[in-house]
Amino acid sequence: MKYTLDATGKSLGRIASAAAKILIGKESTTEYARNKVISVQVEIINASKAKFTEKKLRDTLHERYSGYPGGLKQLSAALVASKKGYSELFNLAVYGMLPGNRLRKERMKNLKVTE
Repeated sequence: MKYTLDATGKSLGRIASAAAKILIGKESTTEYARNKVISVQVEIINASKAKFTEKKLRDTLHERYSGYPGGLKQLSAALVASKKGYSELFNLAVYGMLPGNRLRKERMKNLKVTE
């Protein structure tokens, strides 16, 4: 099954939570199983037209850690959007909303974000 979510004029969190709910399988009436990845594709279109406030872009920090001492990098959402595009912000948001188990990577493969 394929779902298409239009992000035009909507906030990042609302679209990301809807996509996460679909990827987990909570929107399906018959296929939900917490230990399985259901066969569903989610596409988010118009990611760059979503509603972002200046404060959200400035104050939201995304962290990366290289594994080495002093290797923690904190990037603001505005910097992430300028380097990798707004689609990366949606990927990070949905990734954070999925359960942190072994199925997270497999579920993220079913997400496609276009600018």
